[in-house]
Amino acid sequence: MAEQGKARSRARARTWPLGHRAAGQNLSPGWLDDLSRLSQTAGARIGDWIASDVAPGRLVPWLPVAFGLGVALYFSADYEPSLWAGVIATAIALAICIATRARPVAWPLMIGFTAIAAGFTFATWKSVRIAHPVLTTPAYNVTLTGFVERREERERNDRIVIRVHNMSGARANEKLERVRVTVRKGLAPAVASFVELRARLNPPLTPLRPGGYDFARDYYFQQLGATGFVLGQIKHVSAPESPSVWLRYTAAISGLRDAIDARIRAAVPGDKGAIASALITGKRDAISAPVNDAMYISSLAHVLSISGYHMAVVAGVVFFVVRAGLALFPIVASRYPIKKWAAGAALIIAAFYLLLSGAEIATQRAFIMTAIVLIGVMFDRPALTLRTIAVAALVLLAIAPESIVHPSFQMSFAATLALIAVYERGLPWLSNVPDKSLSARTALWGGREIVALILASLVAGLATTLFAAYHFHRLAPYGVLANLLAMPAVSIWVMPVGLLALVALPFGFDRPFWWLMGEGIEWIIVAATWVASLPGAVGRIPAFGIGPLLIGTAGLVVVCLLRSPLRWTGAGLGAACIGFILITPRPDMFVSADAGMAAVRDAGGVLRIIASRRDEFVLGEWLAADGDSRSAKDSSLAESTRCDENGCVARLADGRPVALSLTAEAAAEDCEIAAFVVTNRTIPPHCAAPAIDRNVARANGASRARWNGSSFAIDSARPTNYQRPWTAKPVQTATSAQPQAPPRDATPRLQDLDVEDAVSVPAD
Repeated sequence: MAEQGKARSRARARTWPLGHRAAGQNLSPGWLDDLSRLSQTAGARIGDWIASDVAPGRLVPWLPVAFGLGVALYFSADYEPSLWAGVIATAIALAICIATRARPVAWPLMIGFTAIAAGFTFATWKSVRIAHPVLTTPAYNVTLTGFVERREERERNDRIVIRVHNMSGARANEKLERVRVTVRKGLAPAVASFVELRARLNPPLTPLRPGGYDFARDYYFQQLGATGFVLGQIKHVSAPESPSVWLRYTAAISGLRDAIDARIRAAVPGDKGAIASALITGKRDAISAPVNDAMYISSLAHVLSISGYHMAVVAGVVFFVVRAGLALFPIVASRYPIKKWAAGAALIIAAFYLLLSGAEIATQRAFIMTAIVLIGVMFDRPALTLRTIAVAALVLLAIAPESIVHPSFQMSFAATLALIAVYERGLPWLSNVPDKSLSARTALWGGREIVALILASLVAGLATTLFAAYHFHRLAPYGVLANLLAMPAVSIWVMPVGLLALVALPFGFDRPFWWLMGEGIEWIIVAATWVASLPGAVGRIPAFGIGPLLIGTAGLVVVCLLRSPLRWTGAGLGAACIGFILITPRPDMFVSADAGMAAVRDAGGVLRIIASRRDEFVLGEWLAADGDSRSAKDSSLAESTRCDENGCVARLADGRPVALSLTAEAAAEDCEIAAFVVTNRTIPPHCAAPAIDRNVARANGASRARWNGSSFAIDSARPTNYQRPWTAKPVQTATSAQPQAPPRDATPRLQDLDVEDAVSVPAD
């Protein structure tokens, strides 16, 4: 026994050599050997982790990540890339990939580079394929004729998209392909109508601040060359040619959506009917502003946009009903694959639901994933995996590469990726419980479903928080509570009853079902309104740059796609993202795109407004980007500012004046005494102060400035070296008229971004 004890003691001594050394004793070479062995062991362990993460099949989900990176590189370019450059780069990368297919390291790396080049090329090709002119200066009285391609109903007015056949009027030097105009409520003509009208047109809206959402880029890929509003009457005239097959199909779908929408509104008036129509037809613009805001604040906005949750409920209900119905006939159930038949029926109905709802980005993604799952059932293959979302992302990015910069795409895929990753690694325990365990007994009372809903809400909410903060500058701290209150009603009551109403509609017995659906929606509205009224329901966060967004996105992808402990490096990236967000400096000044309004940060750290005309739409974006909870109508915004007929003055934190000059004489005087001058006139030559005048504003758009201790660092939404197809700039002339701000009814609202996941997605 004594010998065994001595042996164990010697073993411990070899394992822990420092434990038998006196303080201050020099380290022996044995310690270095132990450190070397430790590093070798750690290296071997890390090597095993890497081998596990790059095992066969594990790199497939990274393909859409690489493809998306290539698309993002296209949008980050200062100048429009040449298509031939992307094609050559893709061909070279593909050739090297084929040449290195026998090399275990070089081959997967080259596949990634090929995917990046392909994403860049696809995005460039899409821009070339849809190239069209864009209006550069406002046109105040333009006569348009053309086919109506799309009609949108809103709370106070309607909008139509016209494919232009003929265009004439002042400043209408180049014919546009499509324009979107606002019309009076109820006067929008039907899709496929050929109309003649007069309109005031404006160039597509540029970012309201540097780093803000680029509406002009969005409109360009929608092939819209201008926005505006109708002047006078809309005339229906004879078409010079027959509408295309696609337009006739669009008219048929639009007519079907309008008919269903009318039946819903007749049975369920108000916001309940508007939300019911949004869930069935995808038409959600008629929801009142208070209810819409409550849905966003409470993290229930995803209910308003048809996404994976809705598609899963529809396909699941159809699958269950068809399979259960066929199972009632034993001779059929025993001889035929009724499960596969049910999957086929669910796929057909899901495709119909896609077309009926307008086929937006989130709905397309949801349909692709649902279709993969159902096809997997038909071929006896499990399909709800990370590969499913990878295929959906690749298909969607190939069809619409511009969607990658849209918040709808980012939030939808972030939530779905996180949910699938958690399901694959953490949620199976919810269904694999012993029959006699406490967990099983709790599940009988719905405990398992409640836990799953809470966990899904937490996961999806956490995954989409970064994107909600980046695009909307706000968080929803009570999102889990709102989803826990509302989503069971959506799953069990609202959507199944809505499907029954659709089935009963051709027979004329749909009204009771619409009413029942409306009662369920009433509960959702009550829950959203209550949660939105809680203290601290809106968490505000100042705007931050694209860098933290990319770092945080990389962290999310690493955590979700890797399976070894290396995935926790993604948590480190997330922590770095938070750190960069917290140290992001706020600007000292904002200047509008027409140089008619500025916001100046005072000694109290809040913005004060000086303006020739207060633009509440722009001002609301500035306040949101500053993390300021004040309304654009708040009178405190003008405190400590002075205005007269010649201009306005506000003071920076150090007391220096910032002048908004309304006349040429005032601009000349302010150049001598102000620290910064903003004017919608032409600035005098040799102005002593840094200044932004109308020529600079027209060329570069909205600006922001920050005092760096010695001078003002000025950033612009449209830098001089930034030239893309959607940034056509007007020719500057010395005699140009004073710029006029675009009409507010011609500018998009927050919900025009079509984001279904404003804060979180409870299940997908």
